[in-house]
Amino acid sequence: MDQNQAIEQVRKVKARHEQALLKRANVVGLGIGYKETNDKSTEQIALIVNVTEKKPLADLSAQDVIPPELDGVVTDVQEVGHIKAQTNS
Repeated sequence: MDQNQAIEQVRKVKARHEQALLKRANVVGLGIGYKETNDKSTEQIALIVNVTEKKPLADLSAQDVIPPELDGVVTDVQEVGHIKAQTNS
């Protein structure tokens, strides 16, 4: 599968699961990008799940855990902190 096909597959999975993922605790956004491992970007296209704070699995309820993959697409949970709209001043 080439990169464009991989991105299209992730785009479809993102659209299919977006509403349910955004209802989970700490989830503030979704995107498409490269999976990160040990703070380094890999070449693997993934569904990026942005959270305010990464927490140990033991601290999450079962319904709030992000699965390692959805419909064959790898997920990557990335901590982004609290997102605020900027004002023009």
